[in-house]
Amino acid sequence: MKKIYVIGIGPGKKEGLTIEAKDALIESDVLCGYTVYVDLVKDYCPKKTIISTGMTKEIERCHAALKEAVEGNTVAMVCSGDAGVFGMAGLIYQLSEDYEPVEIVPVAGVTAALSGGAVLGAPLTHDFAVISLSDLLTPWDLIETRLRGAGMGDFCTVIYNPASKKRADYLLKACDILMEKKSPDTICGYVRNIGREGQEHKILTLKELREEKLDMFCTVFIGNKDTKIIKEKMVTPRGYEKRM
Repeated sequence: MKKIYVIGIGPGKKEGLTIEAKDALIESDVLCGYTVYVDLVKDYCPKKTIISTGMTKEIERCHAALKEAVEGNTVAMVCSGDAGVFGMAGLIYQLSEDYEPVEIVPVAGVTAALSGGAVLGAPLTHDFAVISLSDLLTPWDLIETRLRGAGMGDFCTVIYNPASKKRADYLLKACDILMEKKSPDTICGYVRNIGREGQEHKILTLKELREEKLDMFCTVFIGNKDTKIIKEKMVTPRGYEKRM
């Protein structure tokens, strides 16, 4: 059966790849993906045909991957983090309807909510929401609605794509929306360049987070009312102690 793996490569370092992801990369004939992500893994699997495209070329590279698979090549479409969390798995399935049958195999990876959470401590031990602030594909009014929902439910909230040159004030606006329901003293944190050179992190309050200048390489974590700092780590209790 003609096959395309849609592989989550985690944060990008070799140690962050799952065994399943490594095996799929080795098995594949063609390595396809966003240029930055392909560059992170191409040395782990040499002698592959490489197809890479830049930002906003997602449809083009998914078509290229499907065409290679139809021609009989085993293809690895690589995505940062997990292929099903803001990744290419859904788009590959959508576009595959226009091609002859190809086996599509999503390979789970460690998304930034998990790898970044491990850097900060244990911020997601309770219910949480994941929201991207990028309005390239989602209108801002819908993002606002989702932020308000997360605030009303007191969810711990992970924010992907918190800011860019064109969206310099989006994190500030998101913090203001969340502070409609959350205390300004809510414990928060962020991690920059998770699992890569230059990794750094910071724990701070929601009010302080509002003033931070972050970028697309950052993942933001906003706690719930019970989130606290323990031994310089961000921790959200699950509530086990209430049964004692």
